Amino acid sequence: MSSKTLIAVKNLSTVVTQAQIAKAVPALQKQVSNDFCSAWGIDAKLQLLTKSQKVPTGAWLLGLFDDADQAGALGYHDLTRTGQPLGKVFARTTINDGGLWSVTCSHELLEMLADPNINLCAFDEANRRLYAYEVCDAVEADKLGYQIDGVTVSDFVLPGWFEPTHVSKGERFAFKSKVTRPFQLLAGGYISYFDLAGGGWQQLTARTTPSDARQMSAATSPPAPYTARPRVGSRRERRRLPKAQWLVSTAS
Repeated sequence: MSSKTLIAVKNLSTVVTQAQIAKAVPALQKQVSNDFCSAWGIDAKLQLLTKSQKVPTGAWLLGLFDDADQAGALGYHDLTRTGQPLGKVFARTTINDGGLWSVTCSHELLEMLADPNINLCAFDEANRRLYAYEVCDAVEADKLGYQIDGVTVSDFVLPGWFEPTHVSKGERFAFKSKVTRPFQLLAGGYISYFDLAGGGWQQLTARTTPSDARQMSAATSPPAPYTARPRVGSRRERRRLPKAQWLVSTAS
């Protein structure tokens, strides 16, 4: 019997057909078992359900929905009331934002596998920060994704991206994108971090100017202002609150 985590994929969206998700699931399975597992040592088995099928006991749910239930979110991963990891993909919100729902789906799937309890961080000693273990955020732009059997999936960073003191010659920091150092953000990317100097949870966002389109690293990007408070129910809010104070999600 396989010990792999079972991910139940369920399409509750009206803008993605069952045929489209049926095409995407094998591509997502290849990404997890071939690309992601080879780098992170984490594998899972994906099982596509119909709308009427119940999620198997012990399985994690990756659900496709139409509209975001958190302002500004294209998708996120969370925990249910029973502590089971849950990924939500907002297909219509993603499409209306000009994005690809398959990239959002891949993004949330990989991040749910890498940090199922939303509690892992990496220490940046030079800047006195703890970076959240979000493996797709730094390279999340659709244009940085890649195709598997005609399905576009999200790029993701490799373990060395979180290890600034263990850089080796010729080391790669992302699966497809040209990331040259730990904690570097590519255009369209961001990362949440905890400021050990007392600033709490902040967010760094890659930025470019007309005169300088070079990709900037997290170490040189300015933090979000204090007034940029995290959304209620967002991962950034969860990371700054004791788990007993979380507003948990449901599968619907």
